[in-house]
Amino acid sequence: MTQLLEGVVPYREEDAARYVREGWWRGLTLGDLLDRAAAIQPDKTGFVDLYRRLTYREAKDQADRLAIALLRWGLRPLDRVLVQLPNWTEFVPIYFALQKIGAIPVMLIDRYRQFEIQQLAALSGARAWVVPMQHRKVDFLPIIRDVLEVRPQIEYLITVRGQALESQTTLFGNPALKAASLENLIAQTAPTAEELAHLKQLRPHPGQIAHMGPTGGTTGNPKIVPRTHDSLECGVEHCSYCWDQHCEDVNLIVGSIGHDLSFTKGFLGSVITMGTIVLLDTTDAETICRVIQDERVTAIVWVPTLTQRLLDYEGLCDHDLSSLRKIHSGGGAAHPDLIRAVFSRLGVRFYNGYGGTEGMTTITRPTDDVETVCSTVGRPTCPGDTYKVVAPSGAALPPGMQGELVVKGPGVFTGYYNNPEENARVFDAEGFFHTGDLAKINERGYITITGRLKEMINRGGESISATVIEELIARHPGVAAVAVVPMPCPIMGERACAYIQPRPGARLDFDSIIAFLRDEQKASVLELPERIEFVQAMPLTAAQKIDKRVLKQDIAEKVAAERASQAAGKEASRLA
Repeated sequence: MTQLLEGVVPYREEDAARYVREGWWRGLTLGDLLDRAAAIQPDKTGFVDLYRRLTYREAKDQADRLAIALLRWGLRPLDRVLVQLPNWTEFVPIYFALQKIGAIPVMLIDRYRQFEIQQLAALSGARAWVVPMQHRKVDFLPIIRDVLEVRPQIEYLITVRGQALESQTTLFGNPALKAASLENLIAQTAPTAEELAHLKQLRPHPGQIAHMGPTGGTTGNPKIVPRTHDSLECGVEHCSYCWDQHCEDVNLIVGSIGHDLSFTKGFLGSVITMGTIVLLDTTDAETICRVIQDERVTAIVWVPTLTQRLLDYEGLCDHDLSSLRKIHSGGGAAHPDLIRAVFSRLGVRFYNGYGGTEGMTTITRPTDDVETVCSTVGRPTCPGDTYKVVAPSGAALPPGMQGELVVKGPGVFTGYYNNPEENARVFDAEGFFHTGDLAKINERGYITITGRLKEMINRGGESISATVIEELIARHPGVAAVAVVPMPCPIMGERACAYIQPRPGARLDFDSIIAFLRDEQKASVLELPERIEFVQAMPLTAAQKIDKRVLKQDIAEKVAAERASQAAGKEASRLA
């Protein structure tokens, strides 16, 4: 076994040996996947966005050039690199270039701002950062400046689609900083035969860390999930088999490429099966329909809220969506009415799934009836993985009984990066990961998610940490106490609602709290509550802790009453 990156929990020797012996781990690296596709389907269009198209041959060539450029620059195997890009084809060469030199991409969504970026740079120990200069209306230059001031460990800055900063590194107060545009690094690099041979020698061990994804885990505090080549390839490949993803598919992803669902089941699954991936950088329903029509999209990987947005689009019937055959849904609960509407109105198969950055993955199958798709999230995708439901004591429960879902196997991670305290809390003596999700498993092995133990808010598939928002709001000098709870929403599933108890004499309102978070704490939109309830005192439990159960019930009742009032008003207007 190779020497793992320090701070990573290795697989148990007996487990790793079994995963290889039984064929779950096949010894492929993620870089091998692109090379294989380029060798078999060199002239096939593999990657598309609204502005560019890349064949597999072109993608490999760009990745090789960029890998050599990064080696000349000074990047080395196991260096961590923050990759923060929108759904642009430039993601392809940078991701695979890093794989080829054995560096480790740390995935960031494009909506992260100073607060999250600084945290994840510190947690991962990143030496480099790949970032756009401009994305829509957001100028990233002030964000870059703020992050580099706080995290001088970032020695390499690679910008995408914008003014190159090669001659402006002094702007960031670090004369040792190396900066270049991705476009220039590729265009100005002509690898020699010796360099390409050396690049092949740098091929990482399949058991080494290939990828890092941030998550709130079971507590909501940010953590890093490290994944090996073997484990990540195994998990994604078997999921692709389960929902019939194949080489003739044109796969559309709309959610951020930095999200695990988009990256693994959409992007990497498409590369493994040698299909075409369409990267769309907007959630506008009209654009989605136009792209499905123009690109002859056959498969979509996204969250339920985007499916609902598509169904609600008034111009849906104005577009030819006849190429679409299937929708892979995950990242949040899909309502049965939504699922039935996909089958009946769109005439495509809906695959109901469950998963996480840590590697757990389940999905329904092509042969499942509509009722099974509506009532379960399918079965585990990799037969080598073990899923069971346990009681608080840790004892396994029989079929049909509710308990915490725990998982272990070749497609599942073994621990958070540099976080022994959290790992001791969420892994048991047998090496099972406790997901924090409540579930039932029936006699056929199908899983129904019934709730969760963790302090997370699921906003349209976006996992938002209530704990992080609370910590940010608590920094306001006028706040005496704060609690953030999920607020029910028919469109997004849940939204964040903050209950705030002001200090005596403090004058607080919604706008001032949001301004504090956005302007002073540099929080992104993910850390902004969408509703604030100001209270004179917080409800407390017998242990004198804030009773969130009472707050959840309170906001649910308020929202229900408001909806009922709105519905009555609309009915009165209709009858008038």
